[in-house]
Amino acid sequence: MATVKQSSSNGEIQLSPHFYLSELTVSDKAVRMGLNNTPDPIAVANLFKMAALMEEVRKVLGNRPISTSSGYRSPAVNKAVGGSRTSDHLSGSACDFICPGYGSPLEICRALVKAGVKFGQLIEEGSWVHISLPNRGEKNGEVLTARFVKGKATYVRGLR
Repeated sequence: MATVKQSSSNGEIQLSPHFYLSELTVSDKAVRMGLNNTPDPIAVANLFKMAALMEEVRKVLGNRPISTSSGYRSPAVNKAVGGSRTSDHLSGSACDFICPGYGSPLEICRALVKAGVKFGQLIEEGSWVHISLPNRGEKNGEVLTARFVKGKATYVRGLR
């Protein structure tokens, strides 16, 4: 079981050596719209697992800093951003991120696949990478590329 570490200097909850709860729950949309994005205990437990997966990702990417843009999303935040009703973000089981010090989202995805990182889904989203926990049954290891037409995403199998 994960140990909760709280920084004495700023009250942050540290989920892993390089990731904090605030990083995996931050939402500009929630702030702008005044929406609550506080995870429930089950989502927090999943965020500990997500942070562990992101530590593995960070290691594959040469221990370079990772910037997360979306982890947990409350139902209201998920709806506001146009997320899927079945999104893994709703349970704290997904993370969208970039690692500019390593390379493009496509290069990141290729490195994670080559390294054999275990995930549920890995999606090259154009300007970011989406990764989910490997608890999706038959969909474990699914690799997709997103294509956007008039703001609407469609997904194709594999990396393009």
